[in-house]
Amino acid sequence: MTTRTAVPSRVRRALARASEHGFQGACEDPVGPLLATLAAAVPPNGRILELGTGTGVGTAWLAEGLGRRDDVRLETIELDESLAAAVRADDWPTHVTIHTADAEALLPTLGRFDLVFADAVAGKWTGLDLTIDALAPGGSLVVDDMDLGRYTDPQHRTAVLRVQRTLTDDPRLVTARISAGTGLIISTRRSDPPLHRRDEKTP
Repeated sequence: MTTRTAVPSRVRRALARASEHGFQGACEDPVGPLLATLAAAVPPNGRILELGTGTGVGTAWLAEGLGRRDDVRLETIELDESLAAAVRADDWPTHVTIHTADAEALLPTLGRFDLVFADAVAGKWTGLDLTIDALAPGGSLVVDDMDLGRYTDPQHRTAVLRVQRTLTDDPRLVTARISAGTGLIISTRRSDPPLHRRDEKTP
């Protein structure tokens, strides 16, 4: 028997904002509960980044995963000022920061993150290399809307294939494609190999 995850109140408010704004890009099941699950596993003093806040559905699921924890920073970037303002007006914990900016321009200034949810054109369809660079060793990257069957525009199909190929071929990443929801790709950045010191003893 399949059970559905209860929808938290903050997520319900974000879904209502999507309806109010006519926003069609809110993340769909099972992405939300997956984000909450991965957020709960972020280590102490870790960092989470969302590219494409939208109306805050993904943000709300990430915050839900953190629960009462305030030792993890959650940052989200939205290009649309009206959407960002609407999300910012909700009740968020102090460790949540909502940026109004172009993600591709802001990414190089933010440092590294333990969990990244790429749900915007910038940082996914373009500038994916910047997103990978921002992933800390051992960190995970979640990319949705990767089901090629959702797209009829040749340029969109080419972009999706490019994302799939980049994540699959990058030697820094271990990648799994999951045929669920709108199509998911989850990549984990390999930990940096240890530096081997030469034995200074003489034979």
